[in-house]
Amino acid sequence: MSSEIIVAFITGVMGPLSLIYAKALIDRRKKKPDMVKETLKVSELITSKIDSLREEIHCDRVWITQFHNGGNFYPTGKSMAKFSIIYESVGPSVTSKQTNFQNIPVNLFSKSINQLLENDTIEIYDFDDVKTATYGLKYIAEEIGCKSHYAFAIKSIDNKFIGTLGIDFTKKKTKLNEETINHLSVYAGTLGGVLMNHLKQ
Repeated sequence: MSSEIIVAFITGVMGPLSLIYAKALIDRRKKKPDMVKETLKVSELITSKIDSLREEIHCDRVWITQFHNGGNFYPTGKSMAKFSIIYESVGPSVTSKQTNFQNIPVNLFSKSINQLLENDTIEIYDFDDVKTATYGLKYIAEEIGCKSHYAFAIKSIDNKFIGTLGIDFTKKKTKLNEETINHLSVYAGTLGGVLMNHLKQ
């Protein structure tokens, strides 16, 4: 094959293909969402939802944790599972606990996390009641002044455990009825969809 034919081939075939490829890359970049903008949008949506939820059930603190990879073990390089409070809504004069719960190894809360993994809910009306299972959370409750606590597993559509919805009552012990518990379980399910959609973007 002569050099003229090769040049003609490259010019006639490869040139247009290169243009098509370059256009596809530009289009993909245009379609790719702005990560910061999308994160802020989702954050505003979820914060608004949990603000409304806190007011609806008259609790003092609502928070959402998400599981994540927090580094690697030495020397195996295996991922270290951790969780952080990503979203939080607190009432007037209620202390935030978000900054104190960042990059927490899951093994420190294995009892409560296993309870949520297997049964989807934790209901603690009174931390001082010795007959009530507190799943290792009593000392944390004392530190943050929590009198009643409820938690719900947040799971993806394919049933993967991705986080937790937590409800705290700090001013008085509060027993939630079965209807409210069911409502919160469904609510945690909708949060799973929102969080997973955001993570996939």
